[in-house]
Amino acid sequence: MFYIMINRTLIRIKVVQTLFGYYQNEGLLPSEARKQLLRNFADCYDLYILLLDFASALTTYADEQLQERIARSQATHTPFTPNRRFIRNRFAEQLFTNQRLRRELEERHLSWEAGMPAVKAVYLSLVATDWYKQYMEQQECTYEDDKRIWRKIYTELLPGNEAMLSALDEMELELDHFTWVTDLDFVLSYVVKSVRKFREEEGVEQSLLEMFDSEEDLEFATSLLQHTIEQRDEYDALIDAHLKNWDPERVALMDRIILLVALAEITNYPEIALQISLNEYIEIAKEYSGEKNYFFINGILDEIIRQLRREDKLLKAEALEE
Repeated sequence: MFYIMINRTLIRIKVVQTLFGYYQNEGLLPSEARKQLLRNFADCYDLYILLLDFASALTTYADEQLQERIARSQATHTPFTPNRRFIRNRFAEQLFTNQRLRRELEERHLSWEAGMPAVKAVYLSLVATDWYKQYMEQQECTYEDDKRIWRKIYTELLPGNEAMLSALDEMELELDHFTWVTDLDFVLSYVVKSVRKFREEEGVEQSLLEMFDSEEDLEFATSLLQHTIEQRDEYDALIDAHLKNWDPERVALMDRIILLVALAEITNYPEIALQISLNEYIEIAKEYSGEKNYFFINGILDEIIRQLRREDKLLKAEALEE
């Protein structure tokens, strides 16, 4: 059994992000938008691979700091007993030797060389935490203990970390990538999912998340983008008709794009339950739209769906109650 990273939720987000750039740049062709969408998926998976390798980068830096301290103690004849528990962490070692991860890093030309400021900043934060100190002082340490401290690093030290965001911003420019900064917290959730699935007995052959589950999901992504672009005039008319004394020009571009993609899914994919579609785009609105704008988006979608039901144009298996 394998697990995927680019699921339907992330597909919807990437379609919205791609269209935001597409409609900001007049003159782009739909085929260029499709290429950008596929590149956005690849960039997102690159970030997943890079963040997994953060364990190796941080461990290597910790080892360098320990070696420097050993050298200083020897030079000054100061007693010092090195604690190598963190640098001998079995989970980090398993990642460092993971065959698939090493191959992906090489093929995608990814490394933390340009992101060392983030590695150093996270290390300083790490050694100051009580849970790191407790981990280092444990008499016995299991593989699960080794995994647990890395889950805490990924969930408590990296999300929203300014040094990490700054480093990713610099690395985006160097590698000609996009959305790493905005995708960080989302991709970290998949890294943590991977950490949970690691098993010591899998050794260097431990599987990682795959990018896609099937060609069906890739087809969903590209067709959703295409439907939104091709049927925009139709969807714009539906949206504008339900603005209720609201100037269409005042609707933020991101709000309109979320509405457009939501309508493309609602009207073209009857096999996806209505409530699932609605919930997904309301969550996207909460994350990417203005504060409380998701109420506006929810209201517009509600009114349009009711109209489609009255006109017998709603093919969904589920619909809102009148």
